[in-house]
Amino acid sequence: MNLTTIVLVVLALYVVQIFLQETSRFGFDLKGIVGNRDVQPEPSVIAARLDRAKNNLREALPIFIALAMLTLTRGGNPEAASRAALVFLVARVVYVPAYISGIPWLRSLVWLVSMYGLWMMAWPMI
Repeated sequence: MNLTTIVLVVLALYVVQIFLQETSRFGFDLKGIVGNRDVQPEPSVIAARLDRAKNNLREALPIFIALAMLTLTRGGNPEAASRAALVFLVARVVYVPAYISGIPWLRSLVWLVSMYGLWMMAWPMI
């Protein structure tokens, strides 16, 4: 998979996480989901975890996008960056169920793998 494709898939993952977080808040009730949301229900444990997982990706996304764009525009090594970006993507996909599961240490370990992917993207440009 090339770097541009991976960037697009990471962005799609972010959209999926937004959808999951918003729909889980309303218990997947269509009336609540499509309503005006003037009254927000208390989030369930799962909905709160999905919200935190989405926020965590939102925090990492600018770094990921910046590193990908620097690689593409500065003539970096796109093959190495693609491998590193794939590590980031796979870790971020695994991060969602890891966070939801509530298994101690699992979420943090998966997060560290995603950060390693970012480091791998940055290293060739240093």
